[in-house]
Amino acid sequence: MGVLDVVWHLLNFLAPAVGLGVLSAALAKLVWRRDLRTVTWLRLALWSSAAAILALVGGLVVLGRDGKIASYAVMVLASALTLWWTGFGRPSR
Repeated sequence: MGVLDVVWHLLNFLAPAVGLGVLSAALAKLVWRRDLRTVTWLRLALWSSAAAILALVGGLVVLGRDGKIASYAVMVLASALTLWWTGFGRPSR
């Protein structure tokens, strides 16, 4: 496997997590516009994507392969909990 193949595999592995983080942050900002006015979209997207990536890597380690529904379910749960914590859980400064 060449370097370009490794890069493509890594990007394709991370794409669902980053996509979920970006879309869920955008939808959260749209639905809870007033409540999340003090939290930037970028902050929500970065934290949500990071949690989803960690969940995907954990699913890969625990289950032994990528693409299992259980790892995607944990990814969605981790993203949702992180969005809640980032947007509503901590008192804003």
